[in-house]
Amino acid sequence: MNYLDYIIIGIYLIGFIFLGFFFKQNKSSKDYFLGGNSLGWFPLSLSTMATQLSAISFISAPAFVGLKLGGGLKWLTFEMAVPIAMLFIMLVVIPPLFRAGIVSIYEYAERRFDYSTRMILSIVFQINRALSTGVMVYTIAFILQAVLNLPFSITILIISVITIIYSWQGGMKAVVWGDAIQMIILFLGLVVCLFFGWSLLNETGGSLISDPSRLQVIDFNMGTQAGETYGIFPMIIGGFFLYVSYYGCDQTQAQRMLSAKNEGTIKKLLLANGLLRFPVVLVYCIMGLIIGSLVMSSPEFLTAIEDTTQLHFPEEYAKSGMKADLMMPIFILEYLPHGLIGLLMVGILSAAMSSLSSTINSLSAVTVEDILKRKGIVNDANYIQYSKYMVVFWGVVCIGAAFLFGGSDSPVIEIINAIGSVFYGPVLATFLLAIFSRNISAMGMKIGIIISVLINLIFSQTIQNIFGFEFGFSIFWIWLNFTGFFLALSIAWLMSKVFPATPKDESLLNRPKFTSTDFLTKESFILLGFFVFIIAFSAILPSLF
Repeated sequence: MNYLDYIIIGIYLIGFIFLGFFFKQNKSSKDYFLGGNSLGWFPLSLSTMATQLSAISFISAPAFVGLKLGGGLKWLTFEMAVPIAMLFIMLVVIPPLFRAGIVSIYEYAERRFDYSTRMILSIVFQINRALSTGVMVYTIAFILQAVLNLPFSITILIISVITIIYSWQGGMKAVVWGDAIQMIILFLGLVVCLFFGWSLLNETGGSLISDPSRLQVIDFNMGTQAGETYGIFPMIIGGFFLYVSYYGCDQTQAQRMLSAKNEGTIKKLLLANGLLRFPVVLVYCIMGLIIGSLVMSSPEFLTAIEDTTQLHFPEEYAKSGMKADLMMPIFILEYLPHGLIGLLMVGILSAAMSSLSSTINSLSAVTVEDILKRKGIVNDANYIQYSKYMVVFWGVVCIGAAFLFGGSDSPVIEIINAIGSVFYGPVLATFLLAIFSRNISAMGMKIGIIISVLINLIFSQTIQNIFGFEFGFSIFWIWLNFTGFFLALSIAWLMSKVFPATPKDESLLNRPKFTSTDFLTKESFILLGFFVFIIAFSAILPSLF
C-alpha cells in the first residue's frame, strides 16, 4: 500500500464519523432505534443485505468456493430458500410485529406469554449476536493484521472505534445509511476483483475449470452422515427455517423492517432482498472460482498465502498452517493497482463495520427496552442518554468477543453458523406460537425453548468438532434450524398439557387474519417463480462453464 491507498482509507473512516454527526438529531426511542419510521425500502434493503453479506461474503466465501476442500459453487445452495422465506415473512411474520408498535420484537413474546419468556429470547439474542459478531470482527482483524503487518489489537480498534462513534451519534438512521453505502462499496469491490482476476487468469494461461468438482451446485446428500454437507434438501428445508427466523425474528434484521414507513415499504424491501441476494452471491462465487484458479496457476500467489491446512491443493504445495481466508486480501495487495487497493481495503473494513454497527444498535435496543425500561431505570427524559451508553457498552463487549476468538482454530464460517442455528428454530417456534396459538402456556414455551436448544447443541456436527467430543450421531448444522423449530413446537405443546395456559388479554397482539387473496399477490408469484428459477439455474450451471 502507498499514500494513495492510505488517503482513501482515511477519507472513508473520517466520512463515517461525520455520517453519525449528520444524523445526530434523535429525540425518542422511535428516532434512535427505528429511524423515526421514516426509512424507505432502498436503504433498508441494502442495509439488510450488507448485514448478512458482509465479512463472510468478502473473505471466507470466495476462499470456500475457490480453495477449500469440499468447497465450490455448492455455496449457492445457501440462497435457494431465500425467496420463499422472504415471502413467508412478508405474509405471516412481520405484519403483526409491525402493527404492534414495538421497538424490541421480544416485547411481542411478553404480550402473549410472560416477561420471563421475553427475557429468555432477549438474552439468547444478546449472547448469540455478540459472539457471532465477535467472530466476524476477529476474522477481518486477523486478515488485516496478516497483510498490513499491523498489531492485532490495532486492527480490531480501527474497525470497532469508528463504528461505535457513528452508531452512538446517529442511531438507526446512521446505521442503515452507513450499511447502504458499505454494501455499494462491497459490491463495487467484488466487480473490481472479478474483472482483474479474470484478466490475470487469462494472462497466466490458467483454466477456470481445473477442478470440475467445484462447479457442482446441487448435491442430493441428506446431511446426516459424516462429511455430508450442503445437500439440496437440508439447504432448502433447513435454510427456510434459518432465514425466516433470522430475518423475521432476530432483532438485528427485524428492527430494519420495524423502521420502515409502512407495510408497503416492508414488502418492497423483502422483495428486493429475495431477488437481489442470489445475483450478488453468484458474483462473489464466480470471483472465488476465478481467483482460486489463479492461485493454482501461479506459484508466486500460492507461496504468498500462509497457512494451508485443509485446502484443496496438490500435495507438493501443502504446508502446515496455511489459511485460505488470506486469498482475497493477498490478491488485493499483490495484484491490484494502488488506489484500487485502498478501495478494496475499504471494502474489507465495510464488511466488518456493517455487521458491527447493526449488532450494537440492535443489542442496545433490546437491552434498553427489555431490561432497563422494563425495570424503570429508563424513562422518556433519559432514554437517548442510556441508549448511547448501551451502544458503547455493547461495542466494547463485541471487541472483547473478537479477542476471545483470537486463538480459535475452528473455521470461522462454521463457528458463526453453528452458534446461530442452535437457537434460530426455537426462536421462530416461539414467535409463530405467539402469533397463532392460544393454547400454549408460558411455562410450556420456556421448557420447549430450553430443551430444544440443549438437544441441538448435543447433535450439532460443528459443536462436536469445536469442543472435541463425539455423541455417536450428528447432523449438518443447517438441519438444526428445522429440528430446533419442531422440537420446541412439540415440547411446548406437550408441556402445555401439564402446565395449561391461563387466559390473557391479547388485544395488543394484532393477530393476522388471512384470506386467499392475501397469498395471490404479485410478490408471491414473483418470489415463487424466482425460487424455481434458482433451482433450475443451479442444475444447469456446471454446463455453462
